[in-house]
Amino acid sequence: MTTDRFAPPVPSAAAGTDSRTAAAPGHATPYRMTVTTRQSHADVVALADQCLAAWLKHEGYDEPPPAPTPPPDSDQSAGARHRLADRVLLDRDSGPLPADPPGSPGGRYTRRRLRTPAPHGTHQLTLTIASEPGAPSWVRLEAEHQSAPGVRTPGRVPVPELVATLLPLLDASDAGAEVRLLPRIITAAEVDIVIDELCDPARRLPTVIASVPADLDPQVWAEQVLHPLLRNVAGLAVGYVLAPEARVLFNTALEFHTVYGGAVRTYLPEVDPASRRDAGRHLVLPRHRIESEPRRAAALLAREPRRLADLAPLPGPLARVPALRVRLVEPRPRDPQLDELVGELSVSRQAGADELQRVRISLHRSRRREFHLRTENEVQSTALRRVSSQLRALNSRLCPPGQPAPDPASLEEGPGSPASFAELLGRIGEFPLLTFTGDAKETQALDASTTGSGWVRLTWDGLTALQEYATVAVHGAAGGDFKQWCEHAPLGGSHFPPRKAVRGESQTVCSHSKMRRERMFAVPSGVDPSGRAFMGAHLRIGGGRTAPRLHYLDDCSGSGRIYVGYIGLHLTNTLTN
Repeated sequence: MTTDRFAPPVPSAAAGTDSRTAAAPGHATPYRMTVTTRQSHADVVALADQCLAAWLKHEGYDEPPPAPTPPPDSDQSAGARHRLADRVLLDRDSGPLPADPPGSPGGRYTRRRLRTPAPHGTHQLTLTIASEPGAPSWVRLEAEHQSAPGVRTPGRVPVPELVATLLPLLDASDAGAEVRLLPRIITAAEVDIVIDELCDPARRLPTVIASVPADLDPQVWAEQVLHPLLRNVAGLAVGYVLAPEARVLFNTALEFHTVYGGAVRTYLPEVDPASRRDAGRHLVLPRHRIESEPRRAAALLAREPRRLADLAPLPGPLARVPALRVRLVEPRPRDPQLDELVGELSVSRQAGADELQRVRISLHRSRRREFHLRTENEVQSTALRRVSSQLRALNSRLCPPGQPAPDPASLEEGPGSPASFAELLGRIGEFPLLTFTGDAKETQALDASTTGSGWVRLTWDGLTALQEYATVAVHGAAGGDFKQWCEHAPLGGSHFPPRKAVRGESQTVCSHSKMRRERMFAVPSGVDPSGRAFMGAHLRIGGGRTAPRLHYLDDCSGSGRIYVGYIGLHLTNTLTN
């Protein structure tokens, strides 16, 4: 075992990249856990070293010697490298944190970095503890896969085994919420506490809340379904399971952000309980997806917490931790030129880490600004739609002279567009000339997408335009089909983009037996004796090969209705598998 103390930085070939770099395209998505603890800095370091030593021993590596404890008032960083086996390196350093603002009481940091061989590269585990007087200690655990030159390793770095042993010992938290390995079942008495946590502006981690099917025991559902589902977000999210009585109170309080029927919902930071539009930001994973595709569901659930953990700015104390300073293990003659090069590299790496933090802060602010602008735009759009609705109602209900004028209160528009596809299906009865004959599960599955809020809004706009078209088409006054209606929408009417209204499928699709069969949807026997009809006309909901489609049959000239046979992901065509 070799040890070097108070060492200068190493060239990148020996030390690798700094642990604060972001994941590069084509490389495995890193794991980054950031939590706080009320335990003292010394206690957290002792727990971390104990867990790390136990893991090394279990893996058959040499156990490192105890780390020296620097004096509390020391103003020098202490660094040491230990070679535990071939290609197994443990770097340890600690030192003071730069004061912020200058002149304020400083803090301390301690860091451990372990590098072990892995298929097609190196696995790197970095644990950083940063503390300031009178404040909780910050703990950041990062796991990365550094690929060998020329090798691309997409996917996700697994949750480190160290998380399972260290997290329960830390009493970790995010703002006021406990961060546990497994979700906790909450009762009705705790619902208000959970809602306060969701709305806490200091919250950094997403909160995953699971509902329980009405016929199942919460404990059984948690152990058999939720624990495997949430294994990939350990340390990256706060988890709760709603007991039946808690679910009722929770959904009553958060009418726009409900979760029920065995679904699991991920609540991102900055929940706005009073906003119907805000509900679209928070991913819903339905029960049928969880049960039919458990591995796929677990991957979908982990995607957003991983992304947030990778891109979120570092908290102040962690951001002020200097770049790791160690030197080559092998003894070498002193070389002034190499020492100068190593010093320049240290400055460069620190500048890179600082620049990455600035980019993360800028990105975070841009997203907050985008969110607030989007919310403001949606409020204005809702007001505009209300005025347009009132104008349409006035135009259709103008009375001849001598007749009483309509009550203005009766012209008020109802609730705005739905926030989810599940809500959309529940409100489709608001379109009296449209009949949905499709599979509700195909439509509700779209709620599992993070882009679903835009899809819901566009689908609702399409249904609104179809209803307005049908209102005049049943009287033969539409002047053409629905696409022509969109191209020449009347003043004050709903404007669905004409380029997204498609009259029919291509000849290839229509003549291909499998593709044509996919587009045969249910209709009343009065429309087709077989009970099914080909619905080639459709609306494009979003873009891309897998973006949703709404297929419909225009029977306004016959039964006087439009039948919507399908709302779901893009069906098979010549461009899809």
